[in-house]
Amino acid sequence: MASRFKLALVQMLVERTKELNHIKAKKLIQEAAKKGAKVVVLPEFFTSWCDPKFFLEVMEPVPKGPTFTLLSEAARENEIFLFGGTYPEASGKSEMFGNLCNIFNPRGELIGQHRKTHLFDVDLGPRLRITESHNVIPGNNFTSVTTDYCKIGVGICLDLRFPEMARIYGQRGCNLLIYMGAFSRKTGPVHWDVLSKARAVDNQVYVASVGPATDERSPYVTWGHSSVVNPWGEIIASCESEEAIVYADIDFDYLKEVRRMLPIENQRRNDLYTTVDLTNGTPV
Repeated sequence: MASRFKLALVQMLVERTKELNHIKAKKLIQEAAKKGAKVVVLPEFFTSWCDPKFFLEVMEPVPKGPTFTLLSEAARENEIFLFGGTYPEASGKSEMFGNLCNIFNPRGELIGQHRKTHLFDVDLGPRLRITESHNVIPGNNFTSVTTDYCKIGVGICLDLRFPEMARIYGQRGCNLLIYMGAFSRKTGPVHWDVLSKARAVDNQVYVASVGPATDERSPYVTWGHSSVVNPWGEIIASCESEEAIVYADIDFDYLKEVRRMLPIENQRRNDLYTTVDLTNGTPV
């Protein structure tokens, strides 16, 4: 595997309609690939504004829906690994859907799917009382995929808050964790960077976190500020709230050096504690 590659996080300004978002996503993916990105990531809910009303309008079957086809073709045409953000997956149940990320290789083949595992049921004050469990069917699996560059673990939004999930990915051999999250302007300023840095330092991995750009027109206004954190816990690439593409070089020689300097895996007290992956029942 190569010792480094260029990663691109596409912080889209998501439009009201799916059709406009398809056009924009295709254009931004092409732009990232032309600038040398080998792995491209779209944000959470990139096909509509963030609100159950709009999710129910744009949800579609997988793999027969138009968004799946668009992403597959974009990966193949641009010869990239594409983490296709998330969009609502029709479940066949009234007003219920999955929050799904499809992952494609440079041939446009599906190599992984992650459904949001942890659901956002919160009371953060007026206009921010959210009960995802009323509409979202949770995923029940960890998702890691092997690319030409490294193994990558995947999470969606609230998944970022759970160190156990990141720990399992680290023990699976993931050197990069990708989170797609539409954090709000209430939680984003205080938690977004802190959580990304914590997951990176805890596991000595790169962490890439990408969200939609801030849009005052949307019923739910997102924070943006997509970023890449290195294994030392430093933000090495980021943007503000506007639409942007964030580029970062993922350097595995540097990752190895961090682990040499701080060999925490050798110091872990597995005789006192452990994390168990209950999807296969083995301690990690």
